[in-house]
Amino acid sequence: MPRLARGRVSALAGGPEGGKQPAGAEAGPPPVLLPSAQPMPAAESILQRGIFEIDGRSCDVVLSDSALRWRPIQPERPAAPAAGNSKCGFLSKEEFIELKDLFSVKLKWRRSAKQQKEFSNRPKSLKVLINPQSHKKEATHIYHEHVEPLLKLAEIKTDVTITEYEGHALSLLKECELQEFDGVICVGGDGSASEVAHGLLLRAQMDAGIDTNYILTPVRTPLPLGIIPAGSTNVLAHSLYGIVHIVTATLHIIMGHMKPVDVCTFSSTGKFLRFGFSAMFGFGGRMLASAEKHRWIPPNQRKDFAMIKTLASLRPEDCEISFLPAKSSQDFQEASRNEHRTTESDYNNQWEKIQGHFLNISIMAIPCCCSMAPGGLTPNIRLNNGSMALIIVRNTSRPEFVKHLKRYASLKNQFNFPFVETYTVEEVKLQPRNNCGYDTGDAEFHGTPSENNYPWNVDGDLMKVPSEVHIKVHPQLIRLYGGHLQEMNDYK
Repeated sequence: MPRLARGRVSALAGGPEGGKQPAGAEAGPPPVLLPSAQPMPAAESILQRGIFEIDGRSCDVVLSDSALRWRPIQPERPAAPAAGNSKCGFLSKEEFIELKDLFSVKLKWRRSAKQQKEFSNRPKSLKVLINPQSHKKEATHIYHEHVEPLLKLAEIKTDVTITEYEGHALSLLKECELQEFDGVICVGGDGSASEVAHGLLLRAQMDAGIDTNYILTPVRTPLPLGIIPAGSTNVLAHSLYGIVHIVTATLHIIMGHMKPVDVCTFSSTGKFLRFGFSAMFGFGGRMLASAEKHRWIPPNQRKDFAMIKTLASLRPEDCEISFLPAKSSQDFQEASRNEHRTTESDYNNQWEKIQGHFLNISIMAIPCCCSMAPGGLTPNIRLNNGSMALIIVRNTSRPEFVKHLKRYASLKNQFNFPFVETYTVEEVKLQPRNNCGYDTGDAEFHGTPSENNYPWNVDGDLMKVPSEVHIKVHPQLIRLYGGHLQEMNDYK
């Protein structure tokens, strides 16, 4: 079957009417003779006619209601030097194929140089990581049934890995060759997406020669991350796309729409722990620790069980919280233009400190939208405004705390309680002061203080730390597929 590429009719058209050059006109390329209208059967009607390139030759192509016909276009030859030259007037043979014999047609657009520049951010090759254990174990099915067909239509090459254990994606990203890929795709929930983002950023630090035990000013990762939502809450995908929709997420990836997103670093006693987008300490950390202990329970039931169990044993944490208030919007824009030139010491005099008993502490660099909290978990925080929301819930009665939790699912202001405080910050240091470790009444958490760790919920992953945790936001550290192309250009 021939391959047809659309040509330019104007470049193949003949000269002025009659084929004669005007007087004084410069000699140009020889005109061409379009074949006379090809004879058609009486019952056959022409649907389309145009000039296409077939096997490197310009052809007159005619599509009728029953066949596709084509004949090479021949340049007009100069007058023969001698009569009887058999080569003159040679006409190539017409070829055709009947439509009833066609099995399928593949349409491929030829892009102009301008289009190639416009679409330069569209990926051509992607590394795909699938967590088959996410939520209802549907991630593999979601990819093959809904995502892969669209990527094939867009002619995007993929290299797919189905992860086999927790931390598999992180190990792979630290070791594999990534130069051949234009981006990385994660099919899974919030924990999977966070692990892949952490892996990409950690790999970028390794490639930059930065000691990953002490990351103070991390470099951006060159590869963008795409998230196909296949988890239970899909906070990151919901915050990014505004909706949890597999096809929407896939189309953003195909179109190359990217959005720069802020990322936090977590460290303890000066040692780097991980990258992340959001964290909860207290109720949020205990609830996740309880859920992780009962993974044999189905996901939806496990979440409800963990919440009820944690509410039943609700108690405050005695903490000291130090935070650095965020700069104004103008200051942030200036800092973004002069990234990494400002040191922490410049703001030492602005640190604020709070001590007390707190039921929950949230630190979030993204809105954290989800179906249970459509308005987001944070006030006045976007994906890339260079700040975090610090939400402190002081000790109160269980009924009042439950009212606060229920507000997240409604249109009412969940922060309009006397025991809730919100701050916009750049850095947070949280130090538990009771030195008694974490005790849920379960044997695995019993022991001396030095053996106990406090549970943190970081992007849906359980992180256990025995002492102070330092959290700092880093503006626009990673690009995620989503948003508009112009926003990606603003990031450069």
